[in-house]
Amino acid sequence: MARDETIDVTVYYASRHGMTGETDRQFGQSVRWDIPLLEGYKHIFLSNHSLRPSIYSFWGLLNLSVIRRLWEAPKSVLIVYGWAYAVNWLVILFGNLLGHTICLRGESPLKHERLKAGWKQTVRRGLLRFGLFPLVDYFLYIGKQNKAFYQSFGVSENRLIFTPYAIDNSRFRAYAEKSVTNKGQNRQRLTLPVDKRIILYSGKYIPKKRPMDLIRAFHQLNRPDTALVMMGEGELRSAMEEYIQENKLTQVYLTGFVNQSKVLEYYATADVYVMCSGVGETWGLSTNEAMLFGLPVVLSDLVGCAEDLLIEGETGFGFRTGDIDGLVVALNRLLDLDKTTFETLRRRSAEQVADYNYNVTISSLKQTFRPLFE
Repeated sequence: MARDETIDVTVYYASRHGMTGETDRQFGQSVRWDIPLLEGYKHIFLSNHSLRPSIYSFWGLLNLSVIRRLWEAPKSVLIVYGWAYAVNWLVILFGNLLGHTICLRGESPLKHERLKAGWKQTVRRGLLRFGLFPLVDYFLYIGKQNKAFYQSFGVSENRLIFTPYAIDNSRFRAYAEKSVTNKGQNRQRLTLPVDKRIILYSGKYIPKKRPMDLIRAFHQLNRPDTALVMMGEGELRSAMEEYIQENKLTQVYLTGFVNQSKVLEYYATADVYVMCSGVGETWGLSTNEAMLFGLPVVLSDLVGCAEDLLIEGETGFGFRTGDIDGLVVALNRLLDLDKTTFETLRRRSAEQVADYNYNVTISSLKQTFRPLFE
């Protein structure tokens, strides 16, 4: 956005998480992202007044200074990312009172919402429907399931703006094109087998990602011509290692934490990508990454992006979450394809994800708020 001279962008950050090397609870280790995160745009870090600063609790981000910022700012379009923290509610409430235009961008898929039950869920839906959402002018939806989520709250079509969940497509495609002819060298550098077809997992080793499902499916798959690379780290590592050792799975590789500048190297070595997550996987951005490398995908039905990016038999295959036999069937269907058909899936996969990019979001916003850019 900042590269567009017609848009004056300032980003307010409520936390420095991911920049200062603190421990990430889900990775279980210190994490500091190694690509530039603050270059090329104006940004401000808001002081946090929480008694227990944290990104892991609602009251962990209580950035009261945002109220003064909103008071001093000219009438603007405010894009608020979700409602998981107190600061989000502050921005929506005071932004509305001060005459700013409020845009809410969440991730929730309707299919996850329908699986939730109990009085807490009833209270939550009531707070959103009657407390928060009436203060919002526009809802920025990331995909089909997210749009359906907002519509379930009665949000009308004219308040919905498509802002697809995307990554830096140009960076991933450039690396994919550069590495297409040297897959073997990439594998040697990462000490991965050169003569196997590689199934790739990319994500934290945590319950919602269900990494054990894929390891069990790989065991059941029993194809000597394949290897499984689990790119990630997390609390389930010991259980994964125990299963691998007990069943003598010599072609399973646990990479440990891989930082942003290195993840591209693993995608460049792979043949197939799998995401087998359950509830809580609101989209699954690593699917975008894999598809930009032209990898056919196998996705569970609860992965948020499945309805947008998975076209059965054209970009990959799907299966029911937790159904390990179904996952094995989907993998076999993909691995049994002849070379010509497999290459068609590779090409179709890259084409399908291409429209999920930043330019679509910028165009959608400029069209909606055209008077601001004239």
